Amino acid sequence: MRRSCLATVLSVMVLAALSPGGAAAAPVAVSPAAPYLFLGWGEPPSPASVMSATGVQSFTMAFVLSGGGCSPAWDSTRPLTGGADEQAINEIRAAGGDIVPSFGGWSGNKLGPNCPDSESLAGAYQQVIDAYGLSAIDIDIENTDEFENETVQDRILGALKIVKANNPGLQTIVTFGTTTTGPNTWGNRLIERAAELSVGIDVFTIMPFDFGSSNIHDDTIAAAEGLNAKLVSTFGWSAEEAYGHMGVSGMNGLSDQQEMTSLDAWTGIRDWAGGVNLGRLAFWAVSRDRPCAGGGVVSNCSGIDQPEWEFTRITAGL
Repeated sequence: MRRSCLATVLSVMVLAALSPGGAAAAPVAVSPAAPYLFLGWGEPPSPASVMSATGVQSFTMAFVLSGGGCSPAWDSTRPLTGGADEQAINEIRAAGGDIVPSFGGWSGNKLGPNCPDSESLAGAYQQVIDAYGLSAIDIDIENTDEFENETVQDRILGALKIVKANNPGLQTIVTFGTTTTGPNTWGNRLIERAAELSVGIDVFTIMPFDFGSSNIHDDTIAAAEGLNAKLVSTFGWSAEEAYGHMGVSGMNGLSDQQEMTSLDAWTGIRDWAGGVNLGRLAFWAVSRDRPCAGGGVVSNCSGIDQPEWEFTRITAGL
């Protein structure tokens, strides 16, 4: 989920994971509150320290990209296993939490355009699922190479249908941009094709930032209500059912368009999400959840004056 500077889930039980010392950890629940943790920039903190300070239990780990062709790697440059990302995942699991990996984002060399078909893309997803014993994955589908590309949209949806069939109980999430009133033409197409292909996506998450907002709190809720109406009309769900299949992934502090998500605004969005039993709440990103009033949009702070890790603490209260 990266714009120029940057860049979940239904509760599920996960398989026992190995701690760094090799002892089996007990199964834990992956929380719908799962902010993005990206080790590629921003002076990434110790995830266990953030968990201890805020009560957050889950993170969305970004980003799995192409390490060359249809082979997955963290941020294209870090190995799928044996590197800093696996160390962070082990640390999170040893502290009683878990992760959801995110594939894609705004920029970078992505698997969707590099894998030639749905079968090979599903195989790339499966490598990551198997490497970490996952019970949920997030596909952050953005930009003209994936989101605004009918062929790649369909390839991703086909791959998700395959991994759902091959991994009973796997939760699948798609994350994409929005307008202030709900999904745009490409978002509507993604939802409609998911229904036509019977993909069985569990959570449709919108990113309400860099979308021309003058009031992040109000526009986020309006965009989410637009998504709700689209899911109701497409899948025949009730509004209450649709909320459980929805997510919101915001941007803490200042966005690239200088939109302001204040602590009060994010608290209000969190409270609204809790009131409707939203399926996912996230933000970009934990590395930015630090103060730098007047600092603009940078990788290691939010651009506003705030207590350290406060957006994470608010999110954990969902």
